[in-house]
Amino acid sequence: MARFLRPGWLVLYSAVVAVVLWFGAPRLFRKMDFFRVRRVELVGLNSLSAPEVLRALAIPTQENVFDDLRPIASRAERIAGVAHAEVARRMPGTLRVTLDEVEPVALVPGHGALIPMDADGHALPFDPTVAAPDLPVTPRPDSLVGALLSRVREADPGLFEQVVTAERSGPDVALDLGGHTYLMGPGATMETIRAMTSVAQDLARRGRAFRELDGRFAGQVVVRWGTA
Repeated sequence: MARFLRPGWLVLYSAVVAVVLWFGAPRLFRKMDFFRVRRVELVGLNSLSAPEVLRALAIPTQENVFDDLRPIASRAERIAGVAHAEVARRMPGTLRVTLDEVEPVALVPGHGALIPMDADGHALPFDPTVAAPDLPVTPRPDSLVGALLSRVREADPGLFEQVVTAERSGPDVALDLGGHTYLMGPGATMETIRAMTSVAQDLARRGRAFRELDGRFAGQVVVRWGTA
C-alpha cells in the first residue's frame, strides 16, 4: 500500500478523480433543482427590448444551467438585430446572455416612420428615437449605400456625423453634408475618404467655399467650386 502514497500515484489519482467529476458531475447536477435556471441576465442590450429577447430565447421553465447552452445561443443569434451572442453559466441558477447588436448606419422611410438600416441594407427592429437619433437618412434600403456609410464611419467618425442624407447617384453614392456634397464610388477606400476630409479641412483653413468633392478618381480629389 505504501507505493500508492507516493507523489506520482497521488497526482495520477487526483487526475482520475478530476476527470470523473468533470464528465460525471454535470450529468448528476442536471437532475438537481438547485441548479435550475431562475434568472437570465441580458448584457449588451441597447436597442432591443428585454421582453422580446426573452420571448425569442424561449428558455424552458425547467432549464438547468448544466444543460446544453448552444440551442439558446443559436436562438439568440437568430433575433433580428443581433450580430453575435454568447451564453454563459453563473452558479447556481443564472444564465448570462451577451448580445452584440447590429449597428445601424442610416434611417430609411417605412410604415409612416424612419426605420434604422444596417450596412447590408436590412431594416432593423429598433426604436429610432433610442437607437439612431442622428443617423443619415437614405430614401430606400440599399446595401451599396449602407456599406459605404459603414466605411465612412470607420474611416472618419467626424465626417460620418456630418452626413445629413445619403443616396445613389447613378452607380455612385452622394453624401449631403448640409451644403456640401461628397461624391464617392461604391468601392471608395478608407484612404480616399480620409483624403477627401483632408482636402475639405485645407479649403476651410483657406476660407474657400466649395460645392462638391468628388473622390471617384484614383489618387485625386476633384473640387467643384461655389455653394449648393
